[in-house]
This record gives sequence, structure tokens and C-alpha cells, in this order.
Amino acid sequence: MKAMILAAGRGKRMMPLTATMPKPMLEVAGKPLLAYHVGRLADAGVTDIVINLAWQGDKIRDYFADGSAFGVSIQYSEEPEGGLETAGGIVRALPLLCDEGDTFIVINGDIFTDYAVHDLCRLHLLPGEAHLVFVENPPHNPHGDFPLAHQSNNEQAYTFAGIGLYHKDFFNEVSEQFVALGPMLKTGLAQGRVSTELFLGQWQDIGTPERLAQINKTMEQADVG
Repeated sequence: MKAMILAAGRGKRMMPLTATMPKPMLEVAGKPLLAYHVGRLADAGVTDIVINLAWQGDKIRDYFADGSAFGVSIQYSEEPEGGLETAGGIVRALPLLCDEGDTFIVINGDIFTDYAVHDLCRLHLLPGEAHLVFVENPPHNPHGDFPLAHQSNNEQAYTFAGIGLYHKDFFNEVSEQFVALGPMLKTGLAQGRVSTELFLGQWQDIGTPERLAQINKTMEQADVG
């Protein structure tokens, strides 16, 4: 099993913090967000990792190098300035992700979570399928993104956690260009090709300076306690 961490976004809502730093390298409790993901993947036995790079990508490469210092092997998927959006970035990285297997994990680099990644390694997907992790809706996304797979579109929608397992054939109809993942997930859910789970543990979308400050404050209080 390989994993991809999405780290190519511009992070405009995080300005000025991202003026010279990629958003996934912003720190929580003194450690970059990306380092938490790399550590959790390593703990789950997922040691072959691909990270896509665009904005300030050299900062990520300089920090992690080949990953050996973190107990993993890291390859980098370079994208043009501005990136390729989520689906386009995954398609560009497919040759690195699928040289040995057909399924792989994808994690957004700008989230903070204690989700147990090894649970994804136990799942089996058929060609063209995907499995998504949802969370309860945070204040900044009160209406959610998608319903659970067994629900209708008229029922409760939950927030996509930015964590998923994909079969490479899920991306068969996508070319390497600027393509968003959200519409593909919506279509896949409607067609019954996407399964889901609801995660109730720690999860934060570090999308604004205020959310970053809040999670650091929470971590500091936990350490004091």
C-alpha cells in the first residue's frame, strides 16, 4: 500500500502565513502538519509515500528529503505553478502510486487528525471504487459535503475529511489537467462506486490562521493539563 499526501495548494486563505511557506508545513505544537501525516502512515506500515509539490515545494523537499530520517521512502510529484487541483494532481502521481499495486491512500496535507490510517489498509476495493472518510460538520461547513453512501441526497450530509482510499481505475476518465475531486466523488456516490465511514475522533481543517491558532492553543492546554 502506498499513500499520497496532497501538499501543492497555494493556501491563499492562510496568508500571510503562507507567503513563503506551503500550508502543510505550518506547525502545530512545534511540528509541521505534514510530519504528523508521515508519522501516522509510518506507524501504520505505509512507508512508501508520494507528496505533490507546487507552491514553495522546495521547503517540503528540503525538510523531508527522501524520507529516510522519518522511517519512510518519499517521492515527489512536481506540478506546475498553481497546481493541478486534487484530481489532476492524483492523476499526475499515478505512475508513482501504482507501480506495485492498484489501490492507494490519499490524505489532505492541511488537516490535523488522529484517524487510524491502518484501518484503510484492511479494505479491498474493486476496480473503479473508492472509500471516503467523513466527519461531523464543523462550524465553517455546517451543511456538509455528501451524504453517507447508504443515504439519499435528501438526508444528512457530512464533511469529507480529506482522507480516502482509491482504486486507480477511479481516475480512468480524468486527464492530467486542472481537475477538482469533489464532482467525481459526488458522481461516484450516486453510482454506488464509493463507500463511506463516519469518523468521530479528532479532526481539524487548518484552513485559516484562526483555526491554526485555535488548534495550537488546544494542544498547549492539553500539554499543561
